[in-house]
Amino acid sequence: MHVRRIGAILSAAALTMLAIPATAHAAAVACGGGVSTGRVAVNGCISAQHGKEGRVHTREITAYIKARNTGPRAANISYEAFFRVVDGGHWVKLGSGRTYVPAGGTVEPTEVGSSTRVCGPVKVEIRVHARADRAAWSGWSTAGTAQCHT
Repeated sequence: MHVRRIGAILSAAALTMLAIPATAHAAAVACGGGVSTGRVAVNGCISAQHGKEGRVHTREITAYIKARNTGPRAANISYEAFFRVVDGGHWVKLGSGRTYVPAGGTVEPTEVGSSTRVCGPVKVEIRVHARADRAAWSGWSTAGTAQCHT
């Protein structure tokens, strides 16, 4: 009888956790066009999360990379992400890293870096490129957003 009661309590707790969103303010991730390096296809992705610091409305711009390996062997890739305001901004490096992409596998959007900016009526964009071991750097995959709700 005691075991059933514990099982019922755990089941109720699990259902409650499923009903609660994991991140109530999660931002959507939008990906740009694909580029390739060797047998690995890469997309640059972006999200914009609204925030507030005191009375100032902000948005956190986050760059991601998504990679797909179409080859029969696993690949290690290096990647970099840059950010800019479209109208007159210059490119600023957000981050870089390395990841392992299994043969025929996909690496879902992985965060590369982020930047918090004051909200304004401007479009921002990120660009990402990658390089598989012993391959040349890919072209740029660009993604942009104008999301900033005040």
